[in-house]
This record gives sequence, structure tokens and C-alpha cells, in this order.
Amino acid sequence: MKSNFELKATDGKARAGVLHTRRGEIETPFFLSVATRGAIKAGVSVDDLEAMQAPVVLANTYHLHLRPTSERIKQFGGLHNYMKWDGPILTDSGGFQVFSLKQKKITDDGIWFRSHIDGEKIFLDAETSIHIQHNLEADVLMAFDECPPNVPNFHKIRRAVERTTVWAKRSITAHQKKYPASLSPTKRPQLFGIVQGGCFSELRTQSLRDITALPFDGFALGGLAVGESTEEMYRVLDEIVPQLPDDKPHYLMGVGTPQNILEAIERGIDMFDCVMPMRNARHGTVFTWQGTLPIENGGFRDDKNVLDENCSCPVCHDKQYSRSYLHHLMRMGEALGSRLLTIHNLSFYHQLMRESRAHILKGNFATWKKKVLKGMEKNL
Repeated sequence: MKSNFELKATDGKARAGVLHTRRGEIETPFFLSVATRGAIKAGVSVDDLEAMQAPVVLANTYHLHLRPTSERIKQFGGLHNYMKWDGPILTDSGGFQVFSLKQKKITDDGIWFRSHIDGEKIFLDAETSIHIQHNLEADVLMAFDECPPNVPNFHKIRRAVERTTVWAKRSITAHQKKYPASLSPTKRPQLFGIVQGGCFSELRTQSLRDITALPFDGFALGGLAVGESTEEMYRVLDEIVPQLPDDKPHYLMGVGTPQNILEAIERGIDMFDCVMPMRNARHGTVFTWQGTLPIENGGFRDDKNVLDENCSCPVCHDKQYSRSYLHHLMRMGEALGSRLLTIHNLSFYHQLMRESRAHILKGNFATWKKKVLKGMEKNL
């Protein structure tokens, strides 16, 4: 198969497709479960992911490079065997985490930084990032990029865009040394490029032109959800997404709330990742079709209802845990509470993706989305 993406239907700009990988097909739109260090936080297991029909796992190149190291994982046959996950894995380039560090030095060659663990001085560049991702045996790799902070500094963002293009070319060269371009994308790891540019239309357009001219298997929008307003993010999506190649998957990195995701799907995005469902669960915030539910609030102390009667997750549907019980677990600091809420939140996100796809195929996504967003405005 020469193409990795098959577009099945469109509804306006919303798309339903299939991403073909060497570890099977993934129906789009979809959400990546973030397993930062090779595991979902709060004790959510691979079996839990399979039960909720999680299609893809995202692992963090930076963190796995530091511990346990990609070389050690390679000795175990790659990350799939190491964490016992049989589905596709996407790895980020490590750039976002490095650029988030205070102690770093950015050069045209790469980045020097201090490990947040022991202060060791480490160098990361495009070639090293690709090498680490190869060691991890990821199915989708991300090109090394510079993710600048959300600052109104045109010249600083322009420099990041220029570096991102140079590093993208180096990432492709490093990747193709091991996996020639002649190989089918379903027989090798795929490599995605990242469009940067902050909220500057001129720089986004320049980055889009430069990155989409390169032989990537998919294209991501980076540098969003980093402090800009929701309106600014939607404006960038409105300007840039229509210019992305139709025959490649569109990936919005680091986004976001269910509302953000639905708006982005309507604008033509196929793939999402975010730590929000897991992080919010650990802090007692639950996502439902009726909006967010702060389960630790006293009003849930005697509530016999499940978290969401329209949810098919094991917490709501199979075990039918009451809000009262989950409130109790979280108030007492029981680890089981965080685990169950994480399972629910992740399941909800995956259900949101499957429902979105179903309504795109039906041709009524916009009407359904409007109804869903109105329901999420309810005050539980």
C-alpha cells in the first residue's frame, strides 16, 4: 500500500478516514492515550486500554530517553514488548519537553539541556531524536522541531520556524537511512512533520509551505494550547487546516477539552492527544456528556447515580459505581479513586471520537456537535 491514509467521508470540513499502519488500521478521528513513561498514570493497565477500545498510545521520547533509556527498551524488543501493548504507538520528538525546561541552550545544531532528574548535561538533535524513536520501535515518529513559547515576538517565532524546517529535513534523512522511502508506509514506521509559527499567520503559512513540501506521512500542528486564547487557536485552525494535504492525516498536538476537540474536528483535524483527561481525573474532575463533574464536592456525598448514564465505560456501565462511592474514594485519597476516574475520562474521550466519526459518516456532524456542546453547558 503506497498511501497510509484513506478518506472515507467528509461532512463539511470534518473528516472520517482510516490511518493504515504496520500494526493495523486506525479509524479517524481518534484520540491518543498518553502513556508518558510507557504507562498511563493512576495505574491504568494495558488491559484497561483494550477494554475501552483505545486505538493508539503516545509515549514520551524525552522521558524514556532519560529513564530507563531507549537502549534498555531496545534490549526488550522495543516499547510494545516492554509495556505489553500490541496496538500502534506514536512517539513525540522530545522537543516540547526540552523546550519547557528552564536550563537549556538552543543552537542551530540542536539543544543542550540539563536532566530534570540528576542535572546531567545532555544534547538532543534531530538525528538523536529519530534514533531514540527507532530504538523504541514506534509506529509513528514525530520530526524534531522547535516549539517556542507563546510570546508576541515575531522574530523569535520566525527563527523557530526556520529551525523546524531544517530539523525536519534532517529528521527525514536520519529516518530514511534505516527505513528507505521505497518501503510501504504499512511496512515501516511513519514519520510526521510539524507545522509551527505561533499565532502569526505569515509564519504559520511559511511553515506549512515548507513542511508540506517534504515527504512526510502526516502533518501535525504544534505550538498551540500553550497559552493562547481559544479564539486564537480556532483562527489558526481556520487558516491552516484547509491548506493541509487532503490525502494525509491531520494531527493537532496537545489539545484539549472535549469542546476544543469537537471544534477542531469540524475544522478538519483527525488526531488528538492531551493529558487533560488523566490529569483532571487525578484531581477529581470528571468529563461527561453533561459537562464537567467535580466529584469531590459535598453535593455528591449521597448521590446514587453513576458518573454518566450515557457512558459505556466499565465504571459507569459494568460496575455501576455510584458518585457517592467515587466521591468517598477521592476525598479519602484512595488510589482506586484516581484509577477509576481515569478509566472513565479516557473512555469518554474515546467514545467522543467514535460518536464524532459515526455522525460524520451520517452527514449530520454539525447538528450533532451543536447538541452535544449545548448539553455540556449544563451545570451538574
